[in-house]
Amino acid sequence: MLHPGCKGHAALRVTTENTAQAMESGELPVLATPAVAALVEKTCWQTIAPELELGLTTVGTSLQLAHTAPTPIGMVVQCDCEVLEVTDRRVRFSFRVYDDVTEIAHGEHERYLVDADRFLKKAESKA
Repeated sequence: MLHPGCKGHAALRVTTENTAQAMESGELPVLATPAVAALVEKTCWQTIAPELELGLTTVGTSLQLAHTAPTPIGMVVQCDCEVLEVTDRRVRFSFRVYDDVTEIAHGEHERYLVDADRFLKKAESKA
């Protein structure tokens, strides 16, 4: 059952593939903000996925991210998240991302519970 206080964790090594240079979000060979966002979404999604009924999944709907420090290639960044609120189908998280030296990002993320089949049919109806 989903409830406030549920916590999760995931990690990511900075490689040439997830730099700002490679992801075209900047010119420097440091961890890209889009890669930080993807790590946050993955951490939050995986934290609550085991608690969902068969056929349900979550989709990200909002991300407030402050990426405040650079991380070079080779370092590992870690993300900790916590469920702050569960309201009907809405799940709100706080998160913190850090490397071996300092916090590099923080913020809040929102996900919604959806029926996977119905959601895909809705998406495919646009084609």
